[in-house]
Amino acid sequence: MTPVPPQPTRAELAILRVLWQLGPSTVRQVHDSLRGTQEKDTGYTTVLKLLQNMTEKGLVQRDESERTHVYEAALSQKRTQRDLLRDLMDRAFGGSASSVVAQALSMKRASAQELAEIRKLLDEHERRGK
Repeated sequence: MTPVPPQPTRAELAILRVLWQLGPSTVRQVHDSLRGTQEKDTGYTTVLKLLQNMTEKGLVQRDESERTHVYEAALSQKRTQRDLLRDLMDRAFGGSASSVVAQALSMKRASAQELAEIRKLLDEHERRGK
């Protein structure tokens, strides 16, 4: 079984979102994409250092075959989100999925489309359980 990388920090998650959206990217591409999306602009050297740290942690992979290194997420967005949610659910909600869903729905009004998607997921989950 592959060891699970440590959980990403908030800044690392921002970088992972860029890599999931753009695919394999250089530091410059990640930096340019992050510019203006956060409260505070992150400098180029900070993005570089974060990517280097993320490589050591196993969150990203670095292709060094070219002069300009290219980084990509080591795990899919879905896998990372699942791991983060599982940890949060265990630590903050005692493992209760219903508590997580109830809290999420109480924080922000869900649109009719979101509620329809949730109902569809619940129906699919129920069918698989039988």
